[in-house]
Amino acid sequence: MTVTLPDEDRHEGGIRTLRRGLRMMPEFRRGLPLTVLLAVLATAGRVVVPIAVQQVLDRGIGAEGGPDLDFVTWVVLGCAVIVVLTAVAVYRMNLRLFRTTETALAGLRVRAFRHVHDLSAVHQQGDKRGALVSRVTSDVDQLSQFMQWGGVLGLISFGQLLVATVVMFVYSWQLTLVVLVCFVPLGIAVRWFAAKLAVVYGVVRERIGDLLAAVSESVVGASTVRAYGVRERTAERIDAAIDRHYRAAVDAQRVAVGVFVSGEFAAALANAALVVAGVYLGLAGDISAGTLVAFLFLVTLFVAPVQTASEVINEAQNALAGFRRVLDILDTEPDVRDPATAAPESTLHLPDGVLGVRFDQVTFRYAPGARAALEDVDLVIEPRRRVAIVGETGSGKTTFAKLVTRLMDPVEGRVLLGSDDSGWVPLSGVAFGSLRARVVMVPQDGFLFDATVADNVRYGRPGISDADVAKAFDDLGLSDWVAGLPQGVASQVGQRGESLSAGERQLVAVARAYVADPDLLVLDEATSAVDPATEQRLTRALDTLTAGRTTLTIAHRLSTAERADEILVVDAGHVVQRGTHAELVGVEGTYARLHRSWRRSSAGEPEPVA
Repeated sequence: MTVTLPDEDRHEGGIRTLRRGLRMMPEFRRGLPLTVLLAVLATAGRVVVPIAVQQVLDRGIGAEGGPDLDFVTWVVLGCAVIVVLTAVAVYRMNLRLFRTTETALAGLRVRAFRHVHDLSAVHQQGDKRGALVSRVTSDVDQLSQFMQWGGVLGLISFGQLLVATVVMFVYSWQLTLVVLVCFVPLGIAVRWFAAKLAVVYGVVRERIGDLLAAVSESVVGASTVRAYGVRERTAERIDAAIDRHYRAAVDAQRVAVGVFVSGEFAAALANAALVVAGVYLGLAGDISAGTLVAFLFLVTLFVAPVQTASEVINEAQNALAGFRRVLDILDTEPDVRDPATAAPESTLHLPDGVLGVRFDQVTFRYAPGARAALEDVDLVIEPRRRVAIVGETGSGKTTFAKLVTRLMDPVEGRVLLGSDDSGWVPLSGVAFGSLRARVVMVPQDGFLFDATVADNVRYGRPGISDADVAKAFDDLGLSDWVAGLPQGVASQVGQRGESLSAGERQLVAVARAYVADPDLLVLDEATSAVDPATEQRLTRALDTLTAGRTTLTIAHRLSTAERADEILVVDAGHVVQRGTHAELVGVEGTYARLHRSWRRSSAGEPEPVA
């Protein structure tokens, strides 16, 4: 549902947006005063020609006793010098505006990018990835384009308008009033047009975000599109997104054309009225011929910025629409805050040694009013225990991993790390830097960055050498796999690790976790989507990785649960069983049923029909 604000509220919203944006861009504020001064010099130089023309006509050519050529020569030379100085001022102004704008927007882009990463996994899942990317890219780019083009034009036009008006008043206040009266209706109309442009360009920026989301999704899922032969259906989705953007852009241009036509009409009216009034005053002897000619030049300087204002307003509203989207992200309060930045004086430190996990009456919902993914969970996992968390899809087992790694915070209760001997520390008070150094999660997809194998492993411990990376693979029993790569640990993995198989990506992810040397390890079943040979490699590597560490494994294959020290069985958000494999498999319950189903599927037997 679209809510339309009154014109006054939307106009004030634009002013507030600019104020908030300038507060977030101190680099731009610092460079602005000198840029404005250069703009004043640039615009002041533009009125020199009309003044020179008036002086040449009235005091040079029309001098008593005949033309004064010396006076004319000095006026022309002085005018030439000022024009050159004006050109230098314009050059310096453009250069400074470009530098300060790019510096300020680079800082804004960095802050927006980091803030997106500060938002919780739940919040990021609530927005399309392409829409989030567009906040940091195209929305900031639109603002950059306006500040470098519209900003230059706006500064020069405003200064030119102001200086031209002052000089016109000096020459003839009557003609100046005629010109101003002709532009009064345009000034009223501009407020209405600005409000309309704010609405339509807000839709344009949203449609660009939707388009980027659709395109990025189809590119990332290209293999699935080809595999299922749904190119036409995917193309239709892209075409629909393009069409929505096209319609939004056309609607915006309709309003923009209205602004331009209004400016042209006001300019034509002012010129016509000026000619009539100027001739009348000239015949009455109230102004000289030189003054009338100079005034015609000055009116051109006055009218040009007014006509240009239509383009500036158009681009400004487009930029403001993007700016609002960027500020909306920056204004979004992270629901999972780093205490090191939010309240550094109250930051807690994790106790030394291997960490245990304690859930204290924990409840979590992915949305207000939704069914609890975990409800009233109260348990302790002792240090150095290897615990498998099993359950059906949607039972809540993955939520355990996200809460322990503080990708999300519980809506009720607390998650604590430590032990009975060293004490328990609530996760909400631990700095992210400390937490990430002690607690590491290996996700199921084994995401890799577009770099070498060694570079990806170094994300676990920055600064280690290629030799250290090779030793880590050797410790994990994976040196034979590394030797089979084209360039060993220096081999490129491609974007998202696509040069490697799913299992090979997991091998790199396990090595990355190994060099991080965590005290608490969370595994989202690293062997769930690999071939048998790679599964054997992974299993041996995981045995080395988990030795002596507290490990929570989200177990999709119950072979993992069989090797665990302890099993937590989750059903509908509750821990319904707890014990070893031997204890649970012989007792009728959720685990025994899951285990029987898994054994049948592993053997290729059909499920019994109820």
